[in-house]
Amino acid sequence: MGDRRTLLVPDGLQGERVDAAVARLFGLSRTRAADLAGQGRIVLDGSPAAKSARVSGDQMIEVDLPSAQESPSLQVVAEPVPGMRIVHDDDDIVVVDKPVGVAAHPSVGWTGPTVLGGLAAAGYRISTSGASERQGIVSRLDVGTSGLMVVCKSEYAYSVLKRAFKERTVDKTYHALVQGLPDPLVGTVDAPIGRHPGHEYKFAVMDSGKAAVTHYELLEAFRHASLLEVHLETGRTHQIRVHMAALRHPCVGDPLYGADPGLAARLGLERQWLHAMGLGFTHPGTGEQVHYESTYPEDLQQALQRLGDLS
Repeated sequence: MGDRRTLLVPDGLQGERVDAAVARLFGLSRTRAADLAGQGRIVLDGSPAAKSARVSGDQMIEVDLPSAQESPSLQVVAEPVPGMRIVHDDDDIVVVDKPVGVAAHPSVGWTGPTVLGGLAAAGYRISTSGASERQGIVSRLDVGTSGLMVVCKSEYAYSVLKRAFKERTVDKTYHALVQGLPDPLVGTVDAPIGRHPGHEYKFAVMDSGKAAVTHYELLEAFRHASLLEVHLETGRTHQIRVHMAALRHPCVGDPLYGADPGLAARLGLERQWLHAMGLGFTHPGTGEQVHYESTYPEDLQQALQRLGDLS
């Protein structure tokens, strides 16, 4: 085991979830803190604490911190990211068009390129609070999803945009190619999402999950699939992929959520057809409403062309 530490919970953390409190007290990522709780390595007043338990200001919290051997480095490594385009840059924010195969930030088990690593290699300095491996990150895209992301460069921008995403005032527009033809052609999926009980990296619609709302509208119907415009109210992990699968219209190229691998192969597609097309919000520095747009990367464009040939 690692280094066992004991602290009195400060009054300022009253009512916080255990994973959030431990992350702040010991400088861990919230994901790592949740993992420790799941392993029984966080104790409140002598009893193992679930990650969702709430702390109070008079409790003793005991944490068995991971040793260096258990905890791989999550430091941001400056590494150029080919194909990552800077859409906008100022003193407060940088908006990037993320290629497929790139994570937002370092995480346990991921050894590939990251947006933060690419920005560091290009000379960008991100200066915000939070875990060092994901400073400036206010929202993320899956490794297999391409498109627009905003990274905050200043502490003030981070606090403003973090709140904006939480309060659902950010306009997030995606295009998704899904199998079949949804009925109705315009609709809303309002269904909570939680971690799938039988799969470490999969999520599912479940009553115990967090609220998730997805709006979709048909853009173009093909013989085997439909191109949708999707707007997200919330930002749950894998939200579009989970909700489309729940409608029995999974994203093309997404076998994790039930897509037909044969169709993806015919389209030359090696990942889910999902792209973050538009991002709009109130600029934290100027107070003006800004909107940024992206175009389809080559692999998604070619898949659409091949799909048209099959129709």
